[in-house]
Amino acid sequence: VQLQASGGGLVQAGGSLRLSCAASGLTFSSYAMGWFRQAPGKEREFVAAIRRNNGMTYYAEFVKGRFTISRDNAKNTVYLQMNTLTPDDTAVYYCGAAPFSTILSELKRGGMQYWGKGTLVTVSS
Repeated sequence: VQLQASGGGLVQAGGSLRLSCAASGLTFSSYAMGWFRQAPGKEREFVAAIRRNNGMTYYAEFVKGRFTISRDNAKNTVYLQMNTLTPDDTAVYYCGAAPFSTILSELKRGGMQYWGKGTLVTVSS
């Protein structure tokens, strides 16, 4: 199984980025997908998650209204559209895949079965 995150980079505050995570080696539509991030010197934290079929989404409070998670099961890809970025959003962003039955609290704790390697997002002030 591979999860390949991409789309990170350097952006000015107020700007936007779209992250992608392409999955292979698993039945993508059977997994909930999530995005997490880890800033320097901080623990990894939950950002957003999306269920497999109905597309129900969940967000951390600090990204509500700014970030949007979506998925394309035909392309085995999950996306994170990030708008109105601030320097506090600077982090390595990781995608993860969890079995469809994983409860929300476990998703938010990072209970992923598979992890990607991450993509760095740097927001300058």
